[in-house]
Amino acid sequence: MNPELVVRSRRVVTPAGVVAASILIRDGAITAVGSFEEVPSGCAVFEAGDSVVMPGLVDTHVHINEPGRTEWEGFRAATQAAAAGGITTLVEMPLNSIPAMTTCEAYQAKRQAAQGQCWVDVGFWGGVVPGNRAELRGLYEAGVFGFKCFLVPSGVPEFVHVTEADLRAALPELASLGAVLLVHAELPGPLARTLVQYGNPDPSRHSTWLASRPREAENQALALLVRLSRGFGARVHVVHLSSSDALPLLRRAKEEGTPITVETCPHYLCFAAEEIPKGATEFKCAPPIREQDNRERLWAGLREGVIDLVVSDHSPSPPAMKCSETGDFTRAWGGISSLQLSLPALWTQARQRGYSLEKLAEWMCRGPARLAGLDEHKGLLTAGHDADLVVWNPDASFLVQPEKLHHRHKLTPYAGQTLHGVVEATFLRGVQVYHEASFPAGPVGAILRRGES
Repeated sequence: MNPELVVRSRRVVTPAGVVAASILIRDGAITAVGSFEEVPSGCAVFEAGDSVVMPGLVDTHVHINEPGRTEWEGFRAATQAAAAGGITTLVEMPLNSIPAMTTCEAYQAKRQAAQGQCWVDVGFWGGVVPGNRAELRGLYEAGVFGFKCFLVPSGVPEFVHVTEADLRAALPELASLGAVLLVHAELPGPLARTLVQYGNPDPSRHSTWLASRPREAENQALALLVRLSRGFGARVHVVHLSSSDALPLLRRAKEEGTPITVETCPHYLCFAAEEIPKGATEFKCAPPIREQDNRERLWAGLREGVIDLVVSDHSPSPPAMKCSETGDFTRAWGGISSLQLSLPALWTQARQRGYSLEKLAEWMCRGPARLAGLDEHKGLLTAGHDADLVVWNPDASFLVQPEKLHHRHKLTPYAGQTLHGVVEATFLRGVQVYHEASFPAGPVGAILRRGES
């Protein structure tokens, strides 16, 4: 059967490398990746020229916050921003919405809220909180892709952090299911000790926030997670790693076969604590952005494969919650808004360090798809996979102008920066959902369930 659409470029990122190729698409799937000249008659053709064609990005760490806190973001704004950033699949975290995704009833409310509002595919993580072990199997069988927990307070009362005892209660169930546990890995003990030692310094300086969240809180948490993952044979995934001190521990754990994986985020790879201006609370996140030397060590962890993937941790809020007027880092909401900018932000830094387009695709497409168990359908340009594509020019640059972002709120630490990598078009299962600042298709994104194609 002839394809319905061919997308071709002289730079297509395939499992075999970057090649001139034609991607043949029918019924939403890739039927073949052929030579550049292979364009059957009678089908539509999208000519990408010398722009790069890459798998649509998979972002497994986003906070959309609907229902309950839709004024923070919402499905419509988040999925349009994703499409504009070349992201075709989101997997949302279980907190910041009301109710939190810790019960089967909350999962159904979440799915209902998303119906008809998604320009890209969206799936969900469930939550592990104290006392909800009985809900985990039902949530997993209903279709969540795995589970998330916090080892320190999450910032919202609906999603309570867990202790080691709670983890020991939940991990046998998760191991029996084969489900992955995503963990915000900071322990409260070092945080409390640091606050006592540090006193009451200037709250408008990022250094104050940085000192209140020491690396030791992450390092101790990661040591605990390695022990528990090894002891229970349970899959554990470390979200938003910021402490490079933990890389040797994680390297050894992987070499010993511990089922642990690791992500970091563009803001930890792009920014440095020394460069954050006074009162610039748009940079506040938890764990915090650390020093320049730490940033470069995280890049080394990516190069070595100790860090498996890069995702946004898009965590928006209304601007008033960022305390922009007072610049108070101690009171501002801790979250960075970056969904639309993840690809160019990471590429801008990666190209300076000599990394290839293939590495970028591994970190932002294939790696996240593998984490969520979506790698049989997402994250690669190969026959049988969904025809999820991003067409972008890695050589073009643009100035980040907040008013051009599709996030509900425009406050972002990338404002005013010049980034390389302009997204020109995004295809979801062969349907063009974004093209040159417009959304030619409606909300055609699917609500994904684990195990469904």
